[in-house]
Amino acid sequence: MRFPFLTACVLAALHAVHGTAVPSCPDGLCLETRARISTKQIAAELGRLLSKSSQIFGPDDARWPNATERFQTYMPPNITLVVEPALEADVATIVKYANRNSVPFLAVNRAHGYTITLNKFTGIQINLAGLRNIEIAKDGKSALMQGGVYVDQVINTLWDAGYVANTGSCGCVGFMGPALGGGHGRYQGMYGLVSDSLDQLNVVLADGSTVTVSDRQNQDLFWAMRGAGHNFGIVTSFVAKIYPRQMWYYRNLVFTQDKLEPLFEAVNKLGGNGTQPKELGHYGLLTKVAAVPDPVILWSFAYAGSQADAAKFLDPFTALGPIQFEDGNVTYPEVAKAQQTAIDDPICAPGLNRITATAGLQVFNVTTQRQIYDLYKANINKYLELATSYVIMEQYSVEAVKAVDPASQAFPWRDDYLLLGIDIDYPSNPSLDAPALKWAKDTVDLWNAGQPSWRKPSAYVNYAMGNEPMEQWYGYEGWRLAKLRALKKRYDPSGRFNYYNPITY
Repeated sequence: MRFPFLTACVLAALHAVHGTAVPSCPDGLCLETRARISTKQIAAELGRLLSKSSQIFGPDDARWPNATERFQTYMPPNITLVVEPALEADVATIVKYANRNSVPFLAVNRAHGYTITLNKFTGIQINLAGLRNIEIAKDGKSALMQGGVYVDQVINTLWDAGYVANTGSCGCVGFMGPALGGGHGRYQGMYGLVSDSLDQLNVVLADGSTVTVSDRQNQDLFWAMRGAGHNFGIVTSFVAKIYPRQMWYYRNLVFTQDKLEPLFEAVNKLGGNGTQPKELGHYGLLTKVAAVPDPVILWSFAYAGSQADAAKFLDPFTALGPIQFEDGNVTYPEVAKAQQTAIDDPICAPGLNRITATAGLQVFNVTTQRQIYDLYKANINKYLELATSYVIMEQYSVEAVKAVDPASQAFPWRDDYLLLGIDIDYPSNPSLDAPALKWAKDTVDLWNAGQPSWRKPSAYVNYAMGNEPMEQWYGYEGWRLAKLRALKKRYDPSGRFNYYNPITY
């Protein structure tokens, strides 16, 4: 175990989540609850308990900026020390040590959490970047992956071996984080949510014990981990289904605002109230480009198959008269770059305030879409610093999503066919926070008001800002929250995992 000499800064805000320290001290270090234990002392004590290649470092270390950089800088978690385990077993050791010393901990992979509930955290960041092994099963039907793998890595590694996995769409995001909240992506029409592809999870629980969860072991926890998993444990490794690879076709179109109404009418027709072809996924952006005075509408399609097969679905959009057209046949690793969601694209850029709001719908209200466009235009004209913001509208096929029993997982929104959001981006500037928050709220309020009265608002937990009611994250059906609360009391009674859109009583 190597770690640099750390300054003895005090973890002033670390405090017991449940009140008192656990009396058992198998390593002889836990003599009392030490609410003001220093980072230097943690490094010395925890360091000798971990495997040789593990790392511990604080704010004075050159690795700190990279290790603590976040996609979302508005109300982020407060990190006082970074611990990078080299082995899966180290994660359990870290959790047990933290519990004995009343030190909060937060597992982090790619640091893409939006939610402002993370701001309530002050303590140790368990950085999973050292856990990124991928091992393909001999039968070619699954892969064992460690908890720190991320989308771009998984896609490229599997492709080179002849396979693909069901992942999120942005290359920069971790694999498991989205899966814990369900996980939407390009393959969901064929293979369901990312959580639907999970066969087994190896989990460190709040008390530091380790369990395997699957359809055969700890089934109740497996149910909870697929949709509300951020509340229950740290996934150190998992088994996910993999599938034969195939070529893709993409088409990107850019429209001026005068095509808005016919465009959304065509999108609704293609979606067919949840009957969109399983091979097809697409998304749109309201965005600003320098060459056009008014905001434009970008629409990007990706089809798992040939250009000839995709044409009958996409040609009606080309017939609308876009001002820009781009298409091509690509490998699956190239799809993200073609659709501008690759690891080095602006949509993945870290280090900005991101005020967000999200809604799940079944169909676009065309009148509402015009109102949202006008609101977008008015705000970027009034606040020039917000001009890089965008409204994103994702529509993947739900054929395989709907084929799964909604009661079989904690994920509650299998009848949402549209995944919508606004991302208001700007460098930290307190004077812009209030107008950005208002703009985000106004946008999501328009989406929800434009839907039938029987539709209740939903907020995909991975896109949620953290200021929504818990029912919008985990469902309105009474049995869902009752079951989640009971499992929370059983597996995390002290609330160790209460920092990401938490289940509360």
